[in-house]
This record gives sequence, C-alpha cells and structure tokens, in this order.
Amino acid sequence: MLTVAVLISGGGSNLRALLEAAADPGFPARVIVVGADRPADGLAHAEAYGIPSFSVPFREFATREEWGDELAAQLRAWRPDLVVLSGLMRLLPAAVVDAWSPRIINTHPAYLPEFPGAHGVRDALAAGATETGASVIVVDSGVDTGPILAQERVAVLPGDDEATLHDRIKPVERRLLIDVVRRIATGELDLAAPAPTAHPTVTEG
Repeated sequence: MLTVAVLISGGGSNLRALLEAAADPGFPARVIVVGADRPADGLAHAEAYGIPSFSVPFREFATREEWGDELAAQLRAWRPDLVVLSGLMRLLPAAVVDAWSPRIINTHPAYLPEFPGAHGVRDALAAGATETGASVIVVDSGVDTGPILAQERVAVLPGDDEATLHDRIKPVERRLLIDVVRRIATGELDLAAPAPTAHPTVTEG
C-alpha cells in the first residue's frame, strides 16, 4: 500500500478528491497525513476523513530555508512513500526537493511546458490560446520544469475568463492526479524513470 503525504495552502479540492478515491478499499494508496503552510481551509477535509494533519506556517520562520527544514522534519516523521503538492502556493527550498524528488509530485493548470508558473490559467488567456490543459509532474528544482507524468488538453471556450476556465481544468487535474497516484502505487509508473503520458482528448466542458 502506497502511503501519501499531501501538502496544501488553500481549500484542498484536489486533496478532497484524492481522499475520496483512497476511501475505496480497492484503491492502492492511502493518505496518511496532510500538511499546510498556513491556516488552510482544506485541513477540514483531513479532519473529515480522520487523517492527521500538521501546519508549518511560513510566516513564523525567518527564512524559507528554515521553514523548509521544519517541513522536511515533519515529513520525515511520517515517512510517506510519496509527497503530493495539492495547491501548495510556496516554492519548496532545494533541500526539501532534493530529499524527496522524484517521490514528490504536483499538478499544474496548463499543458506544460506551456504556461508554467503561478498564473498558468491567466497566462493562457492573455496569450489568446485556443486550448490549454492540465499536467501532473515530478517536482524538481525549477518552476514547473520536472518530468511530465500525465497531461490532457482542455479547450478555451469563447467568453472564458480565468474563473470559468479554471473551473473546467480542475476536474481534469483531479482525475489525472488520482490516476497517477494509482499507477505509482501499482508499479505501472516508475518515478525513477518517468515517461511522458499525454492524453490527446480535448475537454470542452
């Protein structure tokens, strides 16, 4: 059984979807702890499912490195097989990434390498793109530059704004994340040598 730690910053919609999937006895992974870098609403999902949680508030540390050291210590205490970033709005210090990669993954609301960074949906609209997407990647020392584990296109519809487009991307992100975690757990996907897995279907709504 693959054990998973999930790190969040906000509402935790991806976390909720993963917890729902993991509640199925046939799902080959279990979330064992949820961590946050601030008082995050998504911690309520952990409580609802009886999952332990911890908080390492970024603002309580003098430097990002000190914050990262404490975060790493919390993760080491739980010894998860996999770390999932679920809307963690904070770049991890190199020491944390080095300690866990390639066993640390993230979702991104764009078809990488298109539109990396914190505003992937906004940037796609600003570029006049007719389609964007969702990706699941291994976290490395760059910004959304790690190996791609899965991705799928999502159409940009006439009249879309950042909110409506993001609302259509989010379910694709959740589905891809759950599938990637399942494939890692079953050994179908080897993080030591990840291969890009593109899904050519374009989701319109």
